[in-house]
Amino acid sequence: MADPYATLGVSRGASEKDIKSAYRKLAKELHPDRNKDNPQAAERFSDATKAYDLLSDKDKRARFDRGEIDAEGNPTMPFGNAGFGGGGGYRSAGGQSRSYSARDFEGFGGDDIDLGDIFEGLFGGRAGPAGGAQRGGAGFGRRTQAPPQKGANRPYRLQVPFADAAALKPQRITLADGKTIDLKLPAGLEDGTQMRLKGKGDPGPGGNGDALITLQIETHSFYTRDGDDIRMELPVTLDEAVNGAKVKVPTVDGPVMMTISPGSGSGKVLRLKGKGFSRKDGNRGDQLVTLEIQLPDDLTELAGRLEGWKDDTNVRSRLGV
Repeated sequence: MADPYATLGVSRGASEKDIKSAYRKLAKELHPDRNKDNPQAAERFSDATKAYDLLSDKDKRARFDRGEIDAEGNPTMPFGNAGFGGGGGYRSAGGQSRSYSARDFEGFGGDDIDLGDIFEGLFGGRAGPAGGAQRGGAGFGRRTQAPPQKGANRPYRLQVPFADAAALKPQRITLADGKTIDLKLPAGLEDGTQMRLKGKGDPGPGGNGDALITLQIETHSFYTRDGDDIRMELPVTLDEAVNGAKVKVPTVDGPVMMTISPGSGSGKVLRLKGKGFSRKDGNRGDQLVTLEIQLPDDLTELAGRLEGWKDDTNVRSRLGV
């Protein structure tokens, strides 16, 4: 995988919010369900997910920035080029390299030379049985073995009904292995929120990867979301608006009774507390109900009752006409 910053299209100084926003945009664009005939999109989606996994983890991101791990999360070379040149050279404190050969050790006692003393002085180690330097029992020159790689993360997309998302009702999902799981939706749920199920991805030598579930909130026939609030238009009759009434109003938690004051006009907004979306702090937004007066289809009786009566109020005065 290429540089994770380049994969997501963000700078190295990008904030967590910028990284999350960039990943969501790519996830929507490249998701396999939307690119079934484009294997390259699926590969880019996988790369974007891996990049987000690394950069969204503060510890991994810091280690990557310091060069301790690569883009796959694997440790880099334990020595790098800081102390040793290829072919047995040694880099001095001043940064100059020098290569050594057997001739450089002439005059140290011929066959009685103790290479262990030399290595001990240079590297703080000791000579092994065959004359090789050892440190901590690991052996000089031995490359640190990377831990076994976990299996790949497996992406999923789950459509959540609008009312269920607002009320945080558990959702059922079937994974690739055929197992069914009931998901508890998180507080502060938004369209595009991602959930991680540890160990529910593809198998690998180092264990299973994770399942990454992107939640998408479905639209509703009469509800719309406004931040943490829910808006809707409620049709009312003329007599309910003029005389006032108690009417039944739908909410995501079920119908409730709401009082309409006498003389309420179209456009008046009434508030139902705690009937909106759940916030991260556990509280909920409100449901905002806009009244919409509807006249009867047959106006004959109404026109007869209003015959001879006229409203002289200048209802458009605020418009300057």
